[in-house]
Amino acid sequence: MVARVDAGHGGNVATHMTPSLMARAVLIVIAMLVSRPALAQVDLAGMWASPHHQNWMERDPGSNPVDYLALPLSDAGREKALLYSYSQMAQMAHQCSLYTPFYSVIGVSGLKIWPETDPVAGNKIIAWKLSGFNFDVITIWMDGRPHPSKNAFHPYSGFTTGAWKGETLITHTTHMKAGFVRRNGAPSSDQATMTQYIIRHGDLLTMTAVLEDPIYLTQPYVVSRIFRLDPHANIRTTEGACEPISEVPDLDVAGVVPPYLPGKNPFVNELTEVYHIPVEAVLGGAETMYPEYRRRLKETYVRPDKCVRYCGQNAPGLHMIIDGSGKPQP
Repeated sequence: MVARVDAGHGGNVATHMTPSLMARAVLIVIAMLVSRPALAQVDLAGMWASPHHQNWMERDPGSNPVDYLALPLSDAGREKALLYSYSQMAQMAHQCSLYTPFYSVIGVSGLKIWPETDPVAGNKIIAWKLSGFNFDVITIWMDGRPHPSKNAFHPYSGFTTGAWKGETLITHTTHMKAGFVRRNGAPSSDQATMTQYIIRHGDLLTMTAVLEDPIYLTQPYVVSRIFRLDPHANIRTTEGACEPISEVPDLDVAGVVPPYLPGKNPFVNELTEVYHIPVEAVLGGAETMYPEYRRRLKETYVRPDKCVRYCGQNAPGLHMIIDGSGKPQP
């Protein structure tokens, strides 16, 4: 196997390679191209645990029944939220239902993320998969396919496409079922769409979701969540089996839905009584999302003498106050 470089006529350089050397060179170039990752793409795969220091009250014990602070609810969204009763979730028709993909950033669980590659070539990621707790497996299609017609079926997982911009994966989700933006019944409609920005920083994963809903929201609602890589986590790939059972016999009657009638929600004044927060603030609206809203309350708000509920968090050495006594639980 010999390669010879000679000076040709006019000083040109000619290269002579044996077929064997040429074949090896071609194989090396192909191997480099195949093994090199796509430009700017980041490996998102792994088990991602969810630290609960962010929005702990909402994600663990849950929000107060009527707490719509910092939610850009429209009048229709506020009206629907006030009709919601937690007893609805005990109905057999709702016990096995799943949440929308927006629950991936407002829920309690971590995430499992893995790639799906081209079944023929095997070296091209055509989709990313996300699984967690109480939401269906989310597929982020990376192959450029279009979104279905707006009249197409709305699965629990919605329909999501993604594209890389630098080292950020930007996704767009449509075809979501009606759901919640907060666990106390603040609603999202089946017309809502979501844009997510997924960024990996070493062992940390940041997911920022922007939910837009022309029915129940007047402005985009933004939630950012951080996850931590945890090789010891064991997050399931699919949602577990579910068998609805009769929890409350009175709710098994066909056509019966436990609501609060308009103007009859008994929890409307709860935050006002406990925390002295004015009702107009408790009922939310786009203006309550911004720091400037504090100026409207500055002259009238009276801070309680002590915290009596949802104070601190359930962490070693720091326990919750939940019973109105002002003393943390042992």
